[in-house]
Order: sequence, then structure tokens, then C-alpha cells
Amino acid sequence: MIKRQLEDIIKKRINSGKAIILLGPRQTGKTTLLNKIATETGDFLLLDCDEILVREKLEDANIENLKQLIGKHNLVFIDEAQRVKNIGLSLKIIADRIKNVQLLVSGSSALELADQINEPLTGRKWEYLLLPISWQEFYSYFGYLKTQQQLEQRLIYGMYPDVINHFSDEEELLKQLSNSYLYKDLLALKSIRKPELLPKLLQALALQLGNEVSMNELSNLLKVSKDTIASYIDLLEKTFIIFRLEPFSRNLRNEISTNRKIYFYDNGIRNALISNYNPLSMRQDTGALWENFLISERKKYLLNNQISANIYFWRTTQKQEIDYIEEKDGKIYAYEFKWNVKAKARISKTFIQAYSPEIEIVNKENFEKFIMLL
Repeated sequence: MIKRQLEDIIKKRINSGKAIILLGPRQTGKTTLLNKIATETGDFLLLDCDEILVREKLEDANIENLKQLIGKHNLVFIDEAQRVKNIGLSLKIIADRIKNVQLLVSGSSALELADQINEPLTGRKWEYLLLPISWQEFYSYFGYLKTQQQLEQRLIYGMYPDVINHFSDEEELLKQLSNSYLYKDLLALKSIRKPELLPKLLQALALQLGNEVSMNELSNLLKVSKDTIASYIDLLEKTFIIFRLEPFSRNLRNEISTNRKIYFYDNGIRNALISNYNPLSMRQDTGALWENFLISERKKYLLNNQISANIYFWRTTQKQEIDYIEEKDGKIYAYEFKWNVKAKARISKTFIQAYSPEIEIVNKENFEKFIMLL
């Protein structure tokens, strides 16, 4: 089994006096990871919230009922916690009033769970996000040669654990994920009044990969209001399917400061949405796939290594642009992405003069320096 970087981080938090919350997309291995940690820690109680009786017990936020449910266990793993109404209150009671109990809590959606736990568990939790397998985890497990051999496959099929582990079944697995499983939590929401819009919106975003996204254009294309588009994009972010990059704007009058870029947490999901698994030699979107791969992997790198940074893209009305910018520790870092090693990249002199950034061109020969600790 591929070891996840969060494993050692979470283990250090065991018995720290706070609940450990693990969020992330479906099928990224949250249950597997927490079950492994709990098993290695010792005797534990598993409460699977897919079971009706478990949900009923946890929804009744009564100290005596919760004590009876937990018994003498010091380690309690609550899986799929987003299914439990008022789970935050139950977790707060356990954390505050049932001493010496370490809570491990997983949730596949930030929609209900984050809202329910943030206020009740303020100061009482460590929260982590488990995304699909990172390149560093992949590299650590398979080694240099195999990872290099699989680079193009990963650009096409992505980094979901099942997809990596089931060679030749990638397309079927991605089809199952992208058809509805990833946004299953969304479909259960009363606020989703147009469920048929979700796959259409995701496909439109997939086709615009690497470009600025205009709410007006999406509204006209899908024949719904801009507010509906914005609301659904926000919900898709909260279920960890997509994420947005804000434009970097500080000093210059002609900097674009409105439109956003939207990326997918996984290349395979993106390609499944447009039903295109062609090799790179037969594609017109290799540059966009490379960009999505690098930016999503960089997000994993920052999260898994607990590095704090603000991330952006940059563009002017004269169409000067920079693919990716990081702002951390008071410094600006600018990156241009090129799949072809021989391709030349020009960094805007305007940007250099205004912000004095550190600059790097990332291609397929040096990309690992950008997305993993070496």
C-alpha cells in the first residue's frame, strides 16, 4: 500500500487532547488511512456512519448515551461523519466530557461537516485534507524509473489510488467516479435544484481548463443565471472536485483582477468528464493537462508538507501572463510551465520590474523539484 504523507503527521497528533478531522474527496483513502493509524495505535472503536443505528446514537447528543456507546475505548474512529446530523455537538461533548478519548473523524464532504464542526470544535481539533496520491508518495513507493515511465499515463489517468492500483481498468474506474460518485454529496442537498446542471457545468469547466473562466459565458452557455453558476462552482469546490486560482493584482493598472482560473484536483477526472483518454501525441490540450497536473500536485505538496502560501495566476489586458505565482514569507515566486523542454518561456519585464520575483521555468525534465521534497 502506498504510504500517505499525512500518516506520520496524524500519528504525532494522537493523544494531543484534540479531535483529528480528515476531510477529502471520495475514494482518496481516508478510511484506509485512519483505519491503519487506529489499528497500529491499539484497540479502537469503529463507528461507521453509513449504519443507521450508529447515526441514531450519534445524533442523540446526550452524554450518557455517548458514554454507553464509547464504553471503555480510548480511541474512537468515526467514519463518514458528514452523514450525522449535529455531529459537531456530539464531537464537542465527547471531546469535553469524556476524558482520555482520542477522536479520529473522516468526512468526504466539507459541505455539511465543516459547517457543523467548525464552531463546536473551535480549539478542539486538528484538521487535514487528504487528496489523491501525490507525486511524492507515488515516487517514494515505485521509485525513480517507474515514475518516469508512467508520467504520461498519470497526466491522462490521474492519481486516484484505485486508478493507480488497477492497471488497464483506469477508464472504467474513472467513468464510475466521474458519472456521479464524486458529487453524490451534492445531489443530496436541497439547494441543488438543477442536478442535471452539475455534469454539464463540470464538462464546460473541463473544456476550459487552463483558461480564465467567465461566469457570463458559462451562464449563456448553460442558460442559467450567473448566481446559480457561482453557487454551483462554490459547492463543487467544497466537495474537492475543483479549485480556483485567483488573479494576482497589486500595483499595475492593467492587471486583470476579476476572472478566475479553475483547475481539477485530478487529471483523470477531468479527462473522464470529456471522455478523452488519448495519448499526448494525439491531443491538442497537452499544455493544459501539464498545467493542471503541476498546479494540483503543487497544492498537494504545500498541504502535505504544511507549507503556507498564497497562490495565483497573473495576466494583463495586453495578454501578458504568468502560469502560476506563489507569495510566501514576503517573497514572490513566478513559474512558467512548458511540457516541451525546448520551448522558450518569456517572463513579462513589466512583472519583473514591478515585483522582483524569483523565476523558474518548469518542464518535464525538472518538474520534480517543483512538486516534491528532494
